Amino acid sequence: MPIYEYYCQKCDKTFETLILGKETPACPDCGTEEVQRRLSACGFVSKGEGGQTVSASAGSACGGCASTSCGSCGI
Repeated sequence: MPIYEYYCQKCDKTFETLILGKETPACPDCGTEEVQRRLSACGFVSKGEGGQTVSASAGSACGGCASTSCGSCGI
């Protein structure tokens, strides 16, 4: 189940939400459906050679994900 990042054109907020099927996302602050899906960077952790942890992210604070808030990963 993908979690997408959206930008609300009405109240100028960015938010993440889980989208199932062909649901239309709505802004959690103002309720409008006038939102644009954002291109999010993918973050991942894998075991490298010798069992070393290798992570890739887009410069997030925790380094384990690409989000700027930890609401999506629970850390």
